Amino acid sequence: MADDDRLRDVADDRDFQIGAAVAAQPLRTDAAYKKLLRNEFNYVTAENALKMGPLRPEEGVYDFTDADAVVNYAREHDQAVRAHTLAWHNQTPEWFQEWDHTPGQLENFLRDHVHTAAGRYRSKVDTWDVVNEAVADDGTMRENLWYEALGEEYLDKAFRWANEVAPDTDLYYNDYGADGVNVKSDAIYDLVERMLDRGVPIDGVGLQMHALHEKPGIDSVAENIRRFKDLGLDVEITEFDVAYLPEDDPGDQEARWEKQADFYRDITEVCLDEGVDTMIVWGVRDSDSWIPGWFENLTGDPLLFDSGNDPKPAYDAIKETLANYEA
Repeated sequence: MADDDRLRDVADDRDFQIGAAVAAQPLRTDAAYKKLLRNEFNYVTAENALKMGPLRPEEGVYDFTDADAVVNYAREHDQAVRAHTLAWHNQTPEWFQEWDHTPGQLENFLRDHVHTAAGRYRSKVDTWDVVNEAVADDGTMRENLWYEALGEEYLDKAFRWANEVAPDTDLYYNDYGADGVNVKSDAIYDLVERMLDRGVPIDGVGLQMHALHEKPGIDSVAENIRRFKDLGLDVEITEFDVAYLPEDDPGDQEARWEKQADFYRDITEVCLDEGVDTMIVWGVRDSDSWIPGWFENLTGDPLLFDSGNDPKPAYDAIKETLANYEA
């Protein structure tokens, strides 16, 4: 591997997808952002543009402007696309008040959304996160508007509706806090096993890997991946970033970045060991991260490139692991 090899080239050589979550606004206005995205990543997911709220700004109106911008840019630069997400309890349209609708109307609403969004991108999107975060942190089913109206069957319906209009697209369940073996990942395992028993067309499970307050153990991550794959499902790391609490921070930027790089390296090795061929970081540069806006007590430098567009040790760790890995 030459020092000037791009990350996406090294990933391509390994038949590995290295992706980033993308926002439409910097894609339109920030030349450095666009350059990093097209040069370094071979896989793209829309950070917000394909969520229900942004897609449906008014009743009876779909606005695909931002979603098209992300998807079309990726396709123009030979990048695969992951679409995120069809059914979620957050970021529903501001005008939509679920208590004004009967369960049957809510079912029709969700079916129309799935058919419209998944159908529009059937030839451009490789993967959909069909349902996002349906399990609560304690392992119970999250009591969201879809669950309260339709029960667990809302997942089955969403996957079947997506499969009706996009039969060649990989359909995933996606969630956070379930990267290793724990109460929540046990519940997700049981959930997708039940879905498979019911003949639901689910292809894989996305493990978000927001390594923030607590980092999962590497052996536990590997065990978790293996058991989902043993069900016949694919597994992808879908929303990877690494931040630290003050008590876990080694004290200076250089030491923190090296510690961060070690975790990125470890997860990359687990992916290669366990046959996971896709890893997506949740943003392009530190300045694009969602974390500072949500967690004041966490470090704000969780990604592979710093705010000045320069690669960090985490970038080198992934690239070197992909280039030098031997099974």
